[in-house]
Amino acid sequence: MKLTLGFSPCPNDTFIFDALIHRKIDTGGLEFDVQYQDVETLNQKAFQRELDITKLSYHAFAYAVKDYELLDAGSALGSGVGPLLIAKDPQLAVRLQEMLERGIAWSSHERNLKIGIPGKYTTANFLLGLAFPTLQHKVELLFSDIEQALLDGTIDLGLIIHENRFTYQAKGLHKVVDLGDFWEQTTNSPIPLGGIVVKRSLDAELKLKINRLVRESVQFAFENPKSGLDYIRSHAQEMEEDVMYKHIDLYVNKYSEDLGDEGRNAIQQMFDKARALKLIPTTDKRLFLTPGT
Repeated sequence: MKLTLGFSPCPNDTFIFDALIHRKIDTGGLEFDVQYQDVETLNQKAFQRELDITKLSYHAFAYAVKDYELLDAGSALGSGVGPLLIAKDPQLAVRLQEMLERGIAWSSHERNLKIGIPGKYTTANFLLGLAFPTLQHKVELLFSDIEQALLDGTIDLGLIIHENRFTYQAKGLHKVVDLGDFWEQTTNSPIPLGGIVVKRSLDAELKLKINRLVRESVQFAFENPKSGLDYIRSHAQEMEEDVMYKHIDLYVNKYSEDLGDEGRNAIQQMFDKARALKLIPTTDKRLFLTPGT
């Protein structure tokens, strides 16, 4: 039986799925037609129900939950990996920081600041909405273009992710708030970034088998971290090996093998808070494939 499977070419995803798609583990007769796409494209494919199994952001999952269930294995949750809200104007950055620290309500001026975001359905935008639900003047940009847009003055604030977390200061830009820290301090939970989901319409035993195979693929990768080096490198856009494995260490951890109660609670909190603020649709569908402990 062949199933469609979508994930990104990023090292964390290729590390996780190497053993599965290259039959380094026994797949029990299952084959996989792999599609490599950026996560925002995978989000859109999930909305169209195109793939049997796919990576998506947790924000997008809120809009795809009627058709997909979340596996226990394969997720990216972490600490210290959240998006940053930054500004070009240091005085604006300081003023907004002080307003946040003192709990001062933002005026219409602050609420109308133009914010560059890396995609409507990214977890970064999800966290921004949870922290500042009144901020609505958002412009979608490629994540790699946000710093330049700030420097050019076409936006007032930028929401940055990935490697831009480590480059903005060298460009003279200033942090307003670390939304990852905000999430972790207010919830005492890791940040849910992205997960692996499976179509609800698949046979129940097949879905459990897929969940087990993804877990075994992660376990194989942990036990044989260099086994997929050539494969990972082939999709890593000339990234140096040490950078690839730093990227993997940042996003692949115990929650990737099994969400556990802590991971599940973090995801449930995120959904509950977003629904309370009317940031995502309500649903009576179960989020998780398995009931947990």
